[in-house]
Amino acid sequence: MRPIILNGHERPITRITFNRDGDLIFTAAKNSVANVWFSANGERLGSYNGHDGVIWWIDVDYSTTNLLTASGDYHCKLWDVETGNQLADYEANAPVRACGISLCSNLLFLTTDETFFDNKNKKSELIVIDKRDPTHFSGNSQVLRTSSADQTKVTGAIWGPLNKTIICGHESGAVTMIDARSGQVLQQCKPHKGPVTDMQMRLHIPMFITSSKDHTAQLFSAYDLSSIRTYTAERPINSAAISPTRDHVLLGGGQEAHEVTTTAVGQGKFDARFYHLIYQEEFGRAKGHFGPINSVAFNSDGSGFATGGEEGYVRLHTFDSDYANLD
Repeated sequence: MRPIILNGHERPITRITFNRDGDLIFTAAKNSVANVWFSANGERLGSYNGHDGVIWWIDVDYSTTNLLTASGDYHCKLWDVETGNQLADYEANAPVRACGISLCSNLLFLTTDETFFDNKNKKSELIVIDKRDPTHFSGNSQVLRTSSADQTKVTGAIWGPLNKTIICGHESGAVTMIDARSGQVLQQCKPHKGPVTDMQMRLHIPMFITSSKDHTAQLFSAYDLSSIRTYTAERPINSAAISPTRDHVLLGGGQEAHEVTTTAVGQGKFDARFYHLIYQEEFGRAKGHFGPINSVAFNSDGSGFATGGEEGYVRLHTFDSDYANLD
């Protein structure tokens, strides 16, 4: 596999994601700009400009019509994918950490960080918005607005099956399932000893994977948060993804960024690692990054994958033909 190098960000990559058709890849970084590229050849189509701070999370809807971005500038913005125009803007009371668009594209969720203001500690919040109602972006009339169920910062979140629930990962290592309408905590567990760094749902199958600073990634049922498998590495795991077509898991991470200057590339464990979904065995690695990998994603058709690193590069891979014969 010879990767295509996407160089459109000046600062560390924070998140990458493919659209449902797999022909586009969206990237975000700490330089306040989100980009969209053709996944076939790495050509950049355009940028989404408007944030004044780091973009922590991005999500694109089912039909690749709208893009949602969550930023440290206290804003969550909705964009038109084709034109790059800003459609709506929600201003929160704290940095926005994660966001998501429902399958019907009508409901949006966002999570905010903890803040300390006016001698008061404001808890992390989960907010659900109906984009069809403009007042949801400007006032306090949302579908749901609730404080973090775990009482610690939400570090990642995804929609649950049929968009009835929202599954949140926390700084404490806990994972909670929350009713998207009432805010009731339906399930809660604490599978990790360190902060949850990423959460990704498997396409077409109700299971999701979490990654953590505790050197593990875990596979869960999206219905009841029951743990199915655990994947272990030697370094912190910053991101994890599940192949949509094969029983394979992709993990990315490496030594902490502030320690990289004192470590050789080989010792830092900056490789993207492949594990068997069921047997939990590592069977391959993809080298190339010279800093920690912050985000990984499989193409929606299973034909390849992408990794985004602390050095600001995205490496876009297409699997060789012999990958189809790999068990």
